[in-house]
Amino acid sequence: MTTNSSSGSAANPDRIRFLDPVRFLDPVRFLDLGACYRELKADYDAAWRRVMESGWFILGEEVEAFEAEFADACGASYCIGTGNGLESLFLILRGYGIGAGDEVIVPAHTFIATWLAVSHTGARPVGVEPREYGFQMDPARVAAAITGRTRAILAVHLYGEPSNMDALREIAAHANLRLIEDAAQAHGAKWRGKPAGGLGDAAGFSFYPTKNLGAFGDGGAVVTNDPQLAESIRRLRNYGAMGKHDHDVCGYNSRLDSLQAAFLRVRLRHLESWNTRRKALARKYLKGLAGTRWVLPVVSEEAEPCWHLFVIRHPDRERLRLFLEAHGIETLIHYPVPPHLSGAYAGLGYSRGDFPLAERFAETVLSLPMGPHVDEASAERVIGAVHDFERAHFQGAHG
Repeated sequence: MTTNSSSGSAANPDRIRFLDPVRFLDPVRFLDLGACYRELKADYDAAWRRVMESGWFILGEEVEAFEAEFADACGASYCIGTGNGLESLFLILRGYGIGAGDEVIVPAHTFIATWLAVSHTGARPVGVEPREYGFQMDPARVAAAITGRTRAILAVHLYGEPSNMDALREIAAHANLRLIEDAAQAHGAKWRGKPAGGLGDAAGFSFYPTKNLGAFGDGGAVVTNDPQLAESIRRLRNYGAMGKHDHDVCGYNSRLDSLQAAFLRVRLRHLESWNTRRKALARKYLKGLAGTRWVLPVVSEEAEPCWHLFVIRHPDRERLRLFLEAHGIETLIHYPVPPHLSGAYAGLGYSRGDFPLAERFAETVLSLPMGPHVDEASAERVIGAVHDFERAHFQGAHG
């Protein structure tokens, strides 16, 4: 005689009480890129057909139209589409003549691309710690890190919150340095009402698919009010040529695809409304998680984040991550290895303990589901699960 799960449950009906109802719910996705496409499907499909029928796939009118629209959105004069965010930052540094023997100040807590952009020019990235109760680079430590070799400050609007651009601009002006924005996560973010991208000498953006303004592949842009830099980058991104064969400098191949530009034009029209959804979700998290043991984001009064990510901190990060995973909630860690401890920078002589705050952040940060398609029910599940973990942890710690 054979048995199955249903007969076993019938024989022991009490067993049903111990089944976790969360297992029967759809998972809470960290970011649903499929939903991003489905909401704007008709417009995306029309953009695809328009480019395919044009027969023009690199640069061209579609890219020029997006460049004009995005420059306007950033309150800047020029936008130059590039291959990706890393190359955008590199081309800015290269366009300003920064190279071997120079130093560029960068955050110690950031994605490694910020450091790589400096290294690829031949210059040295000089790490600076974040603020104790925030993720942005501490201006006081920036001022202390300046040497005779410093050429620029590369400020990252990490997780979608602008850096303190007033303080950094004053420091840069006093030391005659370039102030460059790494705005890869800051599409639509503002500082004192002014959009990211128009807050320094130049800004580098990424359009990686997960960004607030994401394409369906790699893409990037440089935004600036500097006409000479804009012309220089237009050459550098296209093999050093403005025309077809006038290669005046040793350039690179870093051009935005026409198809990605067309998709970005669609998405740009919805950036503000989708950011509004993110802000509402962030407010819900901040209210629902207030009073828990987790360190929540602290936002400057002058800043209006676009909430690319919602990042909390605590030494029990891994236990919470596994708990949420068991309850069908996806999370990510941004970023578990600080650049100075990565193998890529072993040659710079940094060691553990050189940037204790950045190292502590790397060991404690956890990003909760964030995006324009995280609905209210999903947000309630996340908040409820964090509180459930709190209760379980308290009971476990105190018997």
